[in-house]
Amino acid sequence: MDQAEQLRRIIQQNKYEVIKDSPPNRHAKTVAVISGKGGVGKSNFVLNFALNLIKKRNDRVLLVDCDIGMANIDLLLGQQYQERSIVDLLKNRIGIEQIIKKGPLNLQYLSGGMSLSNIVTIDEAEFQFFLYELERIIEKYDTILFDMGAGISKDSLKFLLAVDEIIVITTPEPTSIMDAYSAIKLIHQFDQEKVMKVVVNRCKKNIEAKETWEKIRTTAERFLHKTIDLLGSLPEDDHVQKSVMEQIPFILRFPNAPISKALENITEMYLNGKIKRKGFIHSLRSLFSSR
Repeated sequence: MDQAEQLRRIIQQNKYEVIKDSPPNRHAKTVAVISGKGGVGKSNFVLNFALNLIKKRNDRVLLVDCDIGMANIDLLLGQQYQERSIVDLLKNRIGIEQIIKKGPLNLQYLSGGMSLSNIVTIDEAEFQFFLYELERIIEKYDTILFDMGAGISKDSLKFLLAVDEIIVITTPEPTSIMDAYSAIKLIHQFDQEKVMKVVVNRCKKNIEAKETWEKIRTTAERFLHKTIDLLGSLPEDDHVQKSVMEQIPFILRFPNAPISKALENITEMYLNGKIKRKGFIHSLRSLFSSR
């Protein structure tokens, strides 16, 4: 059975109407936030970045927690338990509107779930259902942010190739720099035009951000012939740990803290950039046709 036939059967079984891809310029801008390794502050960044987009431009933002089973976004928002998560969408065919949760500033997000048993393999039918559900709502948002799990798997790679832009989070630690470059290199092997920008987190000195970016930039230019831009840097700041303990995003709890000011600069840099939007659903469906 080919992919199209599988999708037709899914739709027929669930009595859904097919929605064709809309013109690319009507789609939300899609951005994946990744890291080569865990523990670099990726989820904390993407959550506060999402809130800052709403504050700065009143964007309609959907944040998708793709780190299934870890529930990082839930925990950072003080949500100890979500009855429904992205796993229910995939496994139980629950409509996406019933899964979307509301956070501060009218942020909307999809929980990744909290049970390690939820770390599952997504089969073709489940993936097509996810695409269909996402396609139904994609025009309701200005920006969709995907908080990807650490590292890159075969399926997440195809997912990354479909988004408009990728933000790579790293720290000044040598292992983090190496893993960030490895992720950039892997993505570049499949899409040499993919826009990737670096954010250096946990900088104790301003010079650390520049040195970290220079290592990635020069290596990418030498071996990949690719330009990697620095989106910005975030300082080591005790306010981050305090906000995590209080389960309130630091951009809201400590708006005047150094970390919050730095994130505002990053958001301004991001908003001033011009990235051509493309048909995310169409691209993702094409990439997964070889599953």
